Amino acid sequence: MSRIPFPPMKYPLIAILRGLKPAETEAVVGALIETGFTAIEIPLNSPEPFQSIGIAAKMAPEGCLIGAGTVLTVADVNRLDEVGGRLMVSPNVEPEVISTAAAKGMVTMPGVFTPTEALAAARAGATGLKFFPASVLGPAGIQAIRAVLPAELEIAAVGGVSDRNFGDYAAIGIRSFGLGSSLYKPGMDAAEVRARAKATLEAYDAVYGAGR
Repeated sequence: MSRIPFPPMKYPLIAILRGLKPAETEAVVGALIETGFTAIEIPLNSPEPFQSIGIAAKMAPEGCLIGAGTVLTVADVNRLDEVGGRLMVSPNVEPEVISTAAAKGMVTMPGVFTPTEALAAARAGATGLKFFPASVLGPAGIQAIRAVLPAELEIAAVGGVSDRNFGDYAAIGIRSFGLGSSLYKPGMDAAEVRARAKATLEAYDAVYGAGR
């Protein structure tokens, strides 16, 4: 099976909206997209997640990547496909989940922590790897594992990453991140999410260059 490529993005940042409710989805997702985010993940341990994903998928302009996190089963993948999700993020490496999502044309980002997990995900056809928790591995740990991985894999740091430490990862060539509580916590309104998103993108530009 050919690997689904990670789409080109000005900001390769995945906004993780854990705990988002369907009634909040349009306003919060709208604020993120208006600010410049083009990848949105709604974890499946959120309230009525597939309803929220469906709302987000319908409102998002072409070029935005909308999908689910904490995807554990093939049934989850099938449901995600039904509501229009195109991004599959999992906390673990389950080859059947990865291959099923890839067969449906989804970008797949399974979570890994060790070389064994990373290579297993690569063999299963993952688009990229979510190194989690990045705060425990650190840039040096990710760099060491990355040395043995296929060069075409997108590598994202997730967990304990925010606008305050982009520079640490930029030093080893990491440009993609999953951002959770630094962007959104349950109960935040769209105005606060917009302000945090704006600050995050300004910090990213400061590290990686606004004209990249």
